[in-house]
Amino acid sequence: MSEEIRVRFAPSPTGYVHIGGLRTALYNYLFARHNGGKFILRIEDTDRTRYVEGALENLINVMQWAGLEYDEGVFLDENNQVIEKGPYGPYIQSERVKEGVYKEYIQKLLDEDKAYYCFCSQERLDNLREQQKADGLMPRYDGLCRGISREEAEERVKAGEEHVVRIKLPANKDIHFKDAIKGNLSINTSDMDDQVLMKSDGFPTYHFAVVVDDHLMKITHVVRGDEWVSSTPKHVYLYEAFGWEAPTFVHLPTVLGKDKKKLSKRNADVSVEDFKKKGYLRDALINYIALVGWSPDSNQEILSHDELIQQFSFDRVSKSGGVFDEQKLDWVNSQYIKEMSDEDLASEIKPYLLDAGLIDENVEEETINELASTFKTALNRFSEITSLAGFIFENFEDKNFYSEVFQNLESEEAHTVLKTLKNILENEEMNEELAKTIMKKVQKETGIKGKSLFFPVRSALTGSEHGPEMLHIFMILGNKGIIDRINFVLDNF
Repeated sequence: MSEEIRVRFAPSPTGYVHIGGLRTALYNYLFARHNGGKFILRIEDTDRTRYVEGALENLINVMQWAGLEYDEGVFLDENNQVIEKGPYGPYIQSERVKEGVYKEYIQKLLDEDKAYYCFCSQERLDNLREQQKADGLMPRYDGLCRGISREEAEERVKAGEEHVVRIKLPANKDIHFKDAIKGNLSINTSDMDDQVLMKSDGFPTYHFAVVVDDHLMKITHVVRGDEWVSSTPKHVYLYEAFGWEAPTFVHLPTVLGKDKKKLSKRNADVSVEDFKKKGYLRDALINYIALVGWSPDSNQEILSHDELIQQFSFDRVSKSGGVFDEQKLDWVNSQYIKEMSDEDLASEIKPYLLDAGLIDENVEEETINELASTFKTALNRFSEITSLAGFIFENFEDKNFYSEVFQNLESEEAHTVLKTLKNILENEEMNEELAKTIMKKVQKETGIKGKSLFFPVRSALTGSEHGPEMLHIFMILGNKGIIDRINFVLDNF
């Protein structure tokens, strides 16, 4: 590609970044980096009624956390203040409104009779829409104000009458465009609406601002969600009306829940913050999200950051929606956890143990490292450590602790095994070597083996028949922890 690739992620600051938005940002980023182009973060905040305080800062922090480094746009400085960098600013639409960026272009359309002033009240528009629905028609503006002369319209504007500006679509014209994923698409203007371009509050609508901004910022590829396909003919016509070359459009398949409906807050935790809190690794989440709607030529499921960049192309993006399966995400995340060092994993799980009140700040580093080593292969996400390791910290001096395994603790054979284990620990200090050999010693002394040997010990120490390897449990509980549990079992079962 001879032309420099320029793409943008242009969200609205209306709440937390969700999984679908993160995937759109990711695909923009991967395409730009694969082609040596530029990636821009622009903020589209023309709908002031939906603006959420703090959402912009959250958005920037999520982009930084996700490793989606961009070249231009909005950033946070060392004082957490929003700043802008790049040659095509402002990168916040409300700032562009203040600078009068859009007035010049709306005036150009008015002067060339490609737009017109509309004075219809909201009440008239609502009544019109309801009547059209009742008549089985597609709700759209009926063009009433098209017939007002330019002179009369300007007089009414000067007099302060509330108004908007609408595009003046030509009659019976086919609008064609090619989508990089969906192929050639077209729609006739008879099936379109005279879209509002400038609202009564002086703010441009999304449809007008996005075209002006993308043109002025030299965007070559508009990569966005599937929901914007139906609006694209309006944008294509605006490019034509201005005499500008339209960018390449790339509409991404919808991210679906397991019910095959669009992933939303109603059926899942879908904000990126939710997944961070649950303890998903950044690289694992990015790896998995990339695969929700795209597949590499290599058919790999685990791809590094660099491999994603090297292999990404829109040729391999699906036309249909991609299902976001949290169980598959768990599997991907577990693969990344298995590759972590015990020390790194320990630092990640410690906050979850602290928040659950299972440990305090004075806990020995060696204990947390042992926990990391013990549960590494069982963890799908860091938050699971509290349930997996709960038995270590729970009050075992409560018969409910053993409610599922009491039958393994009541026999004379079980007591023989536990007493023998206790006798060994009263004479030897637990260490890694003893942890590996102690069960063989118990077997040798008692002659008991198999389930009859292992079930009583595991049940007495963990309250369960299943769990991590016994040598890890021995190391974590140590002599006192093991003997205390054995004594309680011997006294109560």
